[in-house]
Amino acid sequence: VLKFRTMHTNLGDASGAARTTRNDPRLTRVGRVLRTFSLDELPQLMNVLAGQMSLVGPRPHAITMRAGSQLYHEAVHQYLDRHRVKPGITGWSQVNGLRGEIDTIEKAQARVRYDLQYIENWSIWLDLKILLMSFRAIVSRENAY
Repeated sequence: VLKFRTMHTNLGDASGAARTTRNDPRLTRVGRVLRTFSLDELPQLMNVLAGQMSLVGPRPHAITMRAGSQLYHEAVHQYLDRHRVKPGITGWSQVNGLRGEIDTIEKAQARVRYDLQYIENWSIWLDLKILLMSFRAIVSRENAY
């Protein structure tokens, strides 16, 4: 997954295990602006054009990403079911308030629940609705860091 580098190279976590938090000291000044307006996601359009991602779908997670103190796939029942479709730049869970840091198992479960609802109820109209709602989420900048 392509992204603009937004963290100091010596402080980054290549494994993805460390979550980005509000006022994260690892972010560069430019990186903070890019993340605030979701501009760090723009290179993912190249992934979409290459057929590796979709515009809409469950957000990709690092394999070592954690929900609370457990790995996602250990903490959340049906987590692996969300991999039935290509990951997306935006998704149903993000436009329903689960954008940004997922620091509890309850938030992780809710995110997966929305991801599975999206997969089970997919339609072109749902994708269009999510794209429109994504613009509102970007403008609000809630949980964007």
